[in-house]
Amino acid sequence: MPSISVIVPVYQAEAYVQDCVESVRAQTFADWELLLVDDGSKDASPALCDQLAAADGRIRVFHKPNGGVSSARNLGLREAAGAYAAFLDADDRLEPQALETLWCLRETSGADTAGCAHKNLLPGGGQSTELLLPGGVYGQREIRERIVYPLLGDRLMQPVFNGFIWRYLFSMEIIRGGRIAFEGAYLEDELFLMEYFCRAQRLAVTEQPLYRYLLNPNSATHKYMKDLMAVFDRFMERKEELARRYDLETARPRWRETSNWAGLLIAIGNEYARGNPKSVRQRQRAVEALCARPEMSLAIRTVRPSGLGRNKQLVADLVRGGHFTLLTVMYRLKNRL
Repeated sequence: MPSISVIVPVYQAEAYVQDCVESVRAQTFADWELLLVDDGSKDASPALCDQLAAADGRIRVFHKPNGGVSSARNLGLREAAGAYAAFLDADDRLEPQALETLWCLRETSGADTAGCAHKNLLPGGGQSTELLLPGGVYGQREIRERIVYPLLGDRLMQPVFNGFIWRYLFSMEIIRGGRIAFEGAYLEDELFLMEYFCRAQRLAVTEQPLYRYLLNPNSATHKYMKDLMAVFDRFMERKEELARRYDLETARPRWRETSNWAGLLIAIGNEYARGNPKSVRQRQRAVEALCARPEMSLAIRTVRPSGLGRNKQLVADLVRGGHFTLLTVMYRLKNRL
């Protein structure tokens, strides 16, 4: 049995998957298996995955009908033989010492989980480092304060705590013991992290950037989503379940309003995305309808966002003032609609 199972969902990734796999094969820590989960790709990715597996017995490939990144990761978790799991996206890479550093950090600290900083790689060639948390070892109470509660209800505070699952080495015992799984095509990682860290006891963190994250303009987060609000509604239902199950509400009593505000800002941006087939007038009406939804209306009335990034703050201020025509003009100029 390998110590670490690295799970990679693969979809239309023929331009990236070989470099991704080579970053795992180049690890200084050799006791791993790599699970490539082909999620119904129509390009050359399936054949590439098979070729890569034929060249290294530590690589296993699973081909499945397209069902989205959550179903691909869940399949990987079901098939994982390792005691610990790491997630890697097909267009990203691990630094050569990533698995060894996380494994040793967890072992020497007595933690059940380890995490790291990462590098953001810009399409033009620039890069920046983003910390997970300051380096150190965090107990259960600190984990809740620094990860769980920010994911639950601090979505309007800067800097936002990002729910990137690929910054961690996870305990499969915790995942299987809690039957923790992914659901949905968007925001699925935040809920996974929330539930996992409600169960984790000890987290060891390094400030070394061990993961190379490509800011890909073609990723799902940059495209118009027709069913975004249905996805968000289900996200809020599951968040409600977690808040109740793990008794989180006392720490963040207004988590619903702040979460709805954050979701509203995403939904407004989605309506004005360039891939939306609606006319400009139809988009404005859709945004007005979004803001009139009872849960969004309550958030708008009771929470005044402040300290957001410049663009999001402007959108929030225009929404609170009911200036939807001006909001539309702003997005028409910004997105060249």
